[in-house]
Amino acid sequence: MHKPMPPLNALRAFEVAARHLSLTKAAQELHVTAGALSHQIRGLEALLGLKLFERRVRSIGLTPAGKLLYPGLQTGFIHIRDAVTGLSTASQERVLVISTSPGFTSKWLALRLHRFTSAYPEIDVRISSSVGNANFTTDGVDVAIRNLPVDAAAESALVIEKLIELSLVPVCSPRLVEMHGPLERPEALKGAPLIHDDSLADGAEMLTWADWFKAAGVDGVDVSHGLRFNSADHALDAAGEGAGVLLARDVLAYDDLRTGRLVMPVGFALRSGRAYHFVCPKSRREHPHVQAFRTWVKQEVATLDWRQVHRAGGSSPHVQPLNKGASPPNHRRR
Repeated sequence: MHKPMPPLNALRAFEVAARHLSLTKAAQELHVTAGALSHQIRGLEALLGLKLFERRVRSIGLTPAGKLLYPGLQTGFIHIRDAVTGLSTASQERVLVISTSPGFTSKWLALRLHRFTSAYPEIDVRISSSVGNANFTTDGVDVAIRNLPVDAAAESALVIEKLIELSLVPVCSPRLVEMHGPLERPEALKGAPLIHDDSLADGAEMLTWADWFKAAGVDGVDVSHGLRFNSADHALDAAGEGAGVLLARDVLAYDDLRTGRLVMPVGFALRSGRAYHFVCPKSRREHPHVQAFRTWVKQEVATLDWRQVHRAGGSSPHVQPLNKGASPPNHRRR
């Protein structure tokens, strides 16, 4: 005899809490109090006769039973969302919603999307830019470009495909090089004004100018000063106006480097241990619009030509290519 199905609200509460591993964030997503959410989860545990979470002082974790239950529920709620979406009108079927970060949207994707819309005029593109990762279950998103670890863990309900690895490179305006003289060696940047992109933060770890100077073998640099931005596109705009030297994601700086608005004063790249990935629900991967965007974005990434980037001291774009493999001995990839 089958046990009665738990209430849908309780299952939803568990799925959201398991995805965030935070009762506070889960409660915010569901627009309930943390106490109400906790009550629902305890009721579900009582009904199932199993503990689903390990409750710690400042965090929660999934028990073996919770780990067994979560993938199926995550997939189920995605299917529910797709079923509801399937009721949309024919005009809404033309829409493809793409989730990306503001920096990637502004500095890379927006500059190329006209080629996608020209190739696929039957698709109406909607860009959803946010600092946090969009929720495929609740936010109406079809595909995403996400900045994830190079070896990002697989998720049972998602397709995750690496597009391009990210390195961090120093960039500045040609005018700043003229003002501060040759900056061709890493140690020359010790006296230059620095710009900090705080959006490079990744959880508890953050690659900074200190990491770059250490990897380049330069000691005794005070990196505590300089302009700070929490958005990559704003930091790149400031660098383009001559405000200082920025440690930038190479992919986001690519077009400014290609056009000469920015130059690389030093051709030393620090591997970030991260990459941009194409992500979509497995339930959506065969949709023609999703397949079209996946194919297109991979083609766009494949056309990036680092021989066209500008290095300081040369006016021709066809200069020595960026050494993306640069990584000194004993430097730990993150």
